[in-house]
Amino acid sequence: MEKKIAILPGDGVGPEVVEQGVKVLEAIADRFHHQFTLHYLDIGASAIEKGGLPLPAKTLEVCQRCDAILFGAVGDPKYDHRTPGADRPEQGILQLRKKMGLFSSIRPVRAIPSLLHLSPLKKEKIKNVDFIIYRELTGGVYYGEKGRNADGSAYDVTIYHPREIERIARIAFKQAAKRKGKLTLVDKANVLETSRLWREIVCKMATLFPTVKVDFLHIDHAAMQMVLDPQEFDIILTDNLFGDILSDEAGAISGSVGLLPSVSLGDGTPLFEPIHSSYPQAIGEDVANPIATILSVAMMMDHFQLYEEASVIRYKVRHVLEKGIGTAELHLDTEYSCSQMGDLIAHLITDHYEMHQSISVMGERVATII
Repeated sequence: MEKKIAILPGDGVGPEVVEQGVKVLEAIADRFHHQFTLHYLDIGASAIEKGGLPLPAKTLEVCQRCDAILFGAVGDPKYDHRTPGADRPEQGILQLRKKMGLFSSIRPVRAIPSLLHLSPLKKEKIKNVDFIIYRELTGGVYYGEKGRNADGSAYDVTIYHPREIERIARIAFKQAAKRKGKLTLVDKANVLETSRLWREIVCKMATLFPTVKVDFLHIDHAAMQMVLDPQEFDIILTDNLFGDILSDEAGAISGSVGLLPSVSLGDGTPLFEPIHSSYPQAIGEDVANPIATILSVAMMMDHFQLYEEASVIRYKVRHVLEKGIGTAELHLDTEYSCSQMGDLIAHLITDHYEMHQSISVMGERVATII
């Protein structure tokens, strides 16, 4: 199979984790005889520094011609205090999603049996957790009018059109019908008019999916329930802001946001990314967790209908974690750097190895099976 893939490392630890995802892509190509042509492009702070814009025209144009996008992260503290209306790194990914029509972010959350002890939640509460967050990605407060008034006050406008709600709701309902037949809409309908519109649209659409049971939770209650009883969820449908919040909270279930992948789907080229931020404090430290990015590559393989390849990636990741190997924040028996984790997983994929006894690192970034 031949595919063109846009590589957008971005800022902070984005380039470091994306490098490990590329290693896995190359290992899959080698083992299964695929050809992945990679196009490296600028976005975010790195793009601003080179050309003044967070989303260069070339980046958008090449992404539109590719079959998939692998994205790292954007964000740099030195741009945090820019005046209102000035270009910021985050606008790079927001503009890309909007211009590509990527309106649906799909974020699977699954408890990993060998890592249950890492979660601050009780093992019995999370051991069977397996749900998916469907976050609307191109509407809401992130894209509404915003600014400052002469009196010093600030405003952010939230607008949702029925069609924006309908298209992501349809995708979420279809997935719910294939799974446990349960969909939970998370909103704030007791306060927000946009949330009341979400409920109206979802109730109408529910009549088209009679096998799906629909529940409604306010965002504050949903956030609490995700901690008290996350096993109750299957498909969560929510807006841009609430989905952003809940996705990060879900990191507590797995023990680290560095383990959670995602895909953004819609009208244009699908974009695969870890859910974590740019983590600028760790630039160059080689300590970031690349697992979320590597699992995002597995989701990319699913999108290409390369299901065996996706399964191999997930199996090797699980195998490494079960052997007690991980980056520092996982606090496992054997600590590996970001680059060593990428080397190891790519090596296992390419050479069909299993780790029957132990792993040692001989020389820099060289994983050897003993």
